[in-house]
This record gives sequence, C-alpha cells and structure tokens, in this order.
Amino acid sequence: MIQYTDEELLSKWEEFFDRHGYESKITAIADVFPQKKSLDVTFEDLDRYDSDFAIHSLRNPARAVSAGEEAITSVVPPTDEDVSIHLRMRGLPRDRRIMIRDLRSKHVGRFIAIEGLVRKATEVRPMIIEAMFECMRCGHKFMTKQEGMAFREPLECPQSSGGCGKSSSSTRFNLILDESEFIDTQKIEVQEKPEILRGGAQPERLTAYCVDDLAGVITPGDRVVLNGELKSVQRTRMRTKSTVFDIFVDANSVESEQLQFKEIEVTDEDVARIKDVASDERIVENIISSISPVIFGLTTEKEALVLQLFGGVAKEMPDGTRIRGDIHVLLVGDPGTGKSQLLTYMSQLSPRSVYTAGKSSSAAGLTAAAVRDEFGEGRWTLEAGAMVLGDGGLVCIDEIEKMNPQDRDAIHLGMEQQFISISKAGITATLPTRCAVLAAANPRFGRFDEHKFISEQIELSPTLLSRFDVIFSILDIPESRRDMDMADHMLKGHLVGELRKRMKEGIRTDIPDAEVFEPYFEPEFLRKYVAYAKQISPVLTPEAMDIIKEKYLEIRKQGEAEGSAVPITPRQLEAFVRLAEASARARLSESVTEDDARRSVRIVEYWLRKVAGEAGRFDIDIIVTGTSTSQREHMVALRDIIRELSGEEDSADISDIISMAEEKGIHSSRVESLLKRWSQEGEVYSPSKNRYKLVGRR
Repeated sequence: MIQYTDEELLSKWEEFFDRHGYESKITAIADVFPQKKSLDVTFEDLDRYDSDFAIHSLRNPARAVSAGEEAITSVVPPTDEDVSIHLRMRGLPRDRRIMIRDLRSKHVGRFIAIEGLVRKATEVRPMIIEAMFECMRCGHKFMTKQEGMAFREPLECPQSSGGCGKSSSSTRFNLILDESEFIDTQKIEVQEKPEILRGGAQPERLTAYCVDDLAGVITPGDRVVLNGELKSVQRTRMRTKSTVFDIFVDANSVESEQLQFKEIEVTDEDVARIKDVASDERIVENIISSISPVIFGLTTEKEALVLQLFGGVAKEMPDGTRIRGDIHVLLVGDPGTGKSQLLTYMSQLSPRSVYTAGKSSSAAGLTAAAVRDEFGEGRWTLEAGAMVLGDGGLVCIDEIEKMNPQDRDAIHLGMEQQFISISKAGITATLPTRCAVLAAANPRFGRFDEHKFISEQIELSPTLLSRFDVIFSILDIPESRRDMDMADHMLKGHLVGELRKRMKEGIRTDIPDAEVFEPYFEPEFLRKYVAYAKQISPVLTPEAMDIIKEKYLEIRKQGEAEGSAVPITPRQLEAFVRLAEASARARLSESVTEDDARRSVRIVEYWLRKVAGEAGRFDIDIIVTGTSTSQREHMVALRDIIRELSGEEDSADISDIISMAEEKGIHSSRVESLLKRWSQEGEVYSPSKNRYKLVGRR
C-alpha cells in the first residue's frame, strides 16, 4: 500500500480538486459562508482519480481530511473573513458499509460507513476546541488545543511564546471564554435497523458525535448512513483506568436514507420472479395463503393483513394537507385464537417492523420522550419510541388494552396525523410516525360477548377505536364441523413438526400433508415482493370510484329516516379507498380496478357487520362514541322516567322505573345495567334500597 507524506497528500488533494471541477464549488461555498460550511466529496470521484489515494484516505482519515481541508483553504479566494470549510467524504459503496455488530478492533482509526436508525439525539451545545488561558502570575495569554471530550488545562506557562515558564503548581491559569474558540456539537445514538434483524436478535447500538454544521440536522427516527472515523476511548471506573476501550464514531458526513425499502436488496432475478408471479390472477389469494398457514381459518382477517402490508397511497394535497395511506388494523377476540401469533408473523414478514407489547410499553416507549440521562452527559436527550422507529413500516402492539390509558392516548395523533409533537425542557420537536399499526386486544372479562358492544368489552376509548380502518372480532364459538377441521389441522401440524425434527436428527421419514403448512411464497421473497410493490402508486379508475361511491351512499341511506343511526362516516369511505389501493399494489397494478374496489367493500362490510351492527343495521356510533343510537334514546327516556317519578316522591322505586321503561320498549335487564353503570359514574344515587334519584347538575 502506497504511503504519502503530508506534502504529497496536500499535492494530491490540490490536483484532485483541479481535475474534477471542485475549485468552482469551493469558491461558491466561500461566497455564502457561513450559511454553508462544507464541501462534499464522493468516494466514487476519489476512486476514479486514484484508487490508491482513495484507499489511503480510508485507512488514514485524520491525515487525509486535514490535508484536504488545508488544500481547500489554499483554493479559497482571499477575504476579510476567516473562511474555514470542512471536507466531507461520502458515498462509500454498499460493500464497504459495516454493521454495528461487526465492528472490531481492526476498524479503529479507519474511515467507515454505518447504516442505522437514530435512536437518541441530545441538544446542540457548544464545545471548546481552542481554549485561551491567561497566566495569573505574568499575565501572558496563550491558546491550548482541546481534543476529545476531556478538558485539558495547561501544565505550564509556555516560555516559547513569551510566558514565565511557571508550572501549574506555581501559578494559576484563568480561562478566557470570550477569546476561546467554540464549535457546535451533538451526541447521537444509532442502532441497527430492525428489518435486518431476524430470529429475536437485539439491535446493537453505537454512539456518534456530530460537530459544527452536522449538529442539529439529525432527529430521532431518521434512517441515516454515518460516515466517519471510528475512535476509541478508555473506560474508567472509580478513577481506575480499564484495559477495555469504548468505541464511537467521529462523524465526518451524514447521508439521509428516506427512500422507502431501499435497504431490501432486490436483484434483477428477484424482479423477474416478482413480475412473473404477479401475472397470476390468483396472486392475492396466493399471498393470503402465505400468511401464517399454521393458523386455521381467519381468511378474511388474513386478507386484510395482506392489504395492510402493502398499504394505500399517501397523498399530499395542493393546500399542504397530508392524507395517510397506511392502514390500521385492530384484532379483538377470545384467548387462544392466534392473535399474538398473527402479530409476530406479520412483524417478521414486513420489510420494516417494530414489535412491542402493551404491558411493557409506555407513552414515551411508543412515541418519543425527552429525558436527562447519562447518555446526554447532563444534556436533555430526545429519544425515539416504537412508532417513530417504525416510520415507513409496520408497528405491532400486542395486548394494547394493558397499557395505561394516558399512554394509549398519546398515540392518537401519531395514528391519524402521522406525526407526534414533543415539548419538554426547551426541546420542541415534531417527529414522523408514518407507519401502519397492527394491534391486538383481549376482552375485559376474558371472552368476547356478541350481545355487547365492543366499547363495553375492551379497555380502549372510542376515540382510539375510531382511528382503526379495520376492526376484527375473533370469536371462539363451539361448532362441531369447524372444531373437527381445526383439530385435524392442529394435530397434523404437530405431526409435521415432530417428523421434521426427526429428519434434522438424521432419521429419514416421509412427512404427509406438509405442504398445507408451507407458505405459498417463502417469507424472504414475500418481503422483497412487498418492498417492490410499495414503490407503485396506483390510481383510482372511474369504475372503481363508482363502486365505492355507490356502496357508501347505499349504507348512508340507512340513516336518512328520522331517528335512525349514522351507519357510516367519511372515515370508512377513506378506508374503502386505502384497501382498494393496497389490493392494486398487491397485483403490481398502476390502476385500482373494480375487483380491487369490491374486495375493499367486502372487507369493510364484513367487520362493520360484526362490530358495528345492531338489529341488522350499521351504527358507526358504536365505534365512534361507544354508544349506539338506540342506547342513547334509551338513556334519555330512562332519565325522563326517573325525573318524572322522583318529582312525586323525591326518589323513584326500581319496580316503577322498570314498569314504565318496559312500556317504552326498554327491557328490564337494560334498565338494571344502566342504573348500575350510572351509580358507578355518579349520575344517580340511591337514598334507600331499590330507590334511585338523578344527581342534580348546576
């Protein structure tokens, strides 16, 4: 490997700038300095100029960057202002990017590129790089260069620059802040991207320092490529130096990776296969059969999860309004119906995903938090939560009902507007949460009761329920034919698992019916298929729009009669569109066809009938407000009855209340249920046994 002296390095940089037209760029930066302070140099240009010089720059980044910045200074035209332009090397090829878990001692001192997800970022604060000291004995002033994170005080007053030569034990040095030189600095923490981890591996983390114009441009949740020198610092404990060193990156440049799913490598062979399988008329059904084949049935539920994987098209309107394309799905049902297994499978299938459980999740863990901890070294740190880290992908929240109500409320804004706002300790930030949410919840009393509304059975507020595009109730109801088929399916699954284990142990055996449990597409290919399809933006055809509009108006017409419920709202109309767009994406189609529209209508009608239906009619208030229209009418009538009876005897007897309520068509069990609920909420009180009176309102 060629070694260069400092003079040769300087000459090489000057020649490189001249050959590749960088001199004009340097002049342009100098004209707008300090608004722009950096010159970006691509590794491709360096490699094309001289591959040995490019490799040397990676192996000796400190010397190379220092010589490059000196060469830039020689090109800058003379000005009254002190112009100091940074050299930023970027664009290292993908084969030179290193995973955080693969960093070793041989990489220390080398220029590396790290792909990752920004987990934490501190406030931007000044850091001293040139400290001006004054000797209190002789008054001599001198500069001391500061390197690293530890502040260095002078050991003596330097005689070489006119000082008295006294040591620090014989004199005192005063730091003059006004004449010292400072630079902006920010500390960040980058973790491995979740989509590259499989099999339950924990993401590794790495600390990085950004200075000057790099500070403040990175926020938690950003997907970046950090280019810089890997450095080490010795650990200390109780003033004892350790032989073990910590590593960090001194960032030289930052590249943003906002293009969705570019991290999923899709080769030309993959694209050819993707287009080939997409031409099959049964492509959507084939993808559905690839979703957790171990779980028996749930065909419509799996179909909706497939469409959630692909998602609709996010739109930017002319007035700046953003309409989300992500589809939110909630699974509510009995224990043992496979909800958690479906969530786990989908989190592994999505090109980008974050999995979390309600018991262990807080508001900060789902959205973001401003904390003051050791990482920030006394500074406030902004830390990204699951929805920010899952930006552009899928966030799976299991047992969402076990979260604290205040924590659940924090995700409202993130689900609909797709951003969250943090204002704490002087930190005001808006972070994107452009992700689809797949949540699972268990009924409050263990099992789902078909005769009660969903809002009465799970610990979720109606405002949160209304954010979901699709809500499925998964029931475990004894049914002889279905139970027999499920038992056969599960027992065969156990047999296949046992025989596969024997084969791994070297015992040859035939495995009957194994194809039933094999997904139609292997998960790795399906991840690539989804990543490729997500780049397509299908457009609604007039025929598809007509089908959606006709169905929407048909359902809305049910509520035109006086006193009827509102059967459906514009939110469900948007759900029709998102599901139809996702269906088109699943087929790699640029157009949303009639079949796509019919599929979306069928799915929405299916879940509305199960969750928001009453007496054969839709009532979206069951979801939006937690109370159906008939319930509200019963509540108003019952209040009037209690008020009327209380006017005569100061309180109403339960038998009289039930008698008058039944005359108005309100069943006695409903009366007792409402009175019990109102008593708990303080709406009524009982002055004596079986007598009730409304609580007065001022």
